[in-house]
Amino acid sequence: MRVVIQRVLNASVDINGKETRQIKEGLVVLLGIENADNEGDVEWLTGKIVNLRIFDDHEGVMNFSLKDMDGDILLISQFTLHASTKKGNRPSYIRASKPDKAIPLYKQFIEKLNQHLGKAVQTGEFGADMKVSLVNNGPVTIVIDTQQKE
Repeated sequence: MRVVIQRVLNASVDINGKETRQIKEGLVVLLGIENADNEGDVEWLTGKIVNLRIFDDHEGVMNFSLKDMDGDILLISQFTLHASTKKGNRPSYIRASKPDKAIPLYKQFIEKLNQHLGKAVQTGEFGADMKVSLVNNGPVTIVIDTQQKE
């Protein structure tokens, strides 16, 4: 699993031009799932995300986690995080999992985030046309890949 985490003041996603989901201060998490991923990756990565100390304390030092801040998460599935651009100019997405594997892991990811936070996260919709808007705070943007956790 690969995530791009952005600390935000607020964010929203429009899904298929019909529905909008939004959060206030917290994190936008773009999630890409690949064939090598499993339930252990879900557990490790969700715990890492909610406990990352990337929010400012009263002295302006990044000492607080999302849990400390009681912040929100907007989770967006994004297979393009596994794009390979080694050959040619058209990216290949061969490492990205097909829906039959990715959707169950995506649903587990949502459930684990809900458990870790003690509240529901907002999500996009797997495979839908989505327009994401956000105000990046800092800016703070972090990339984590479970295949490189050691």
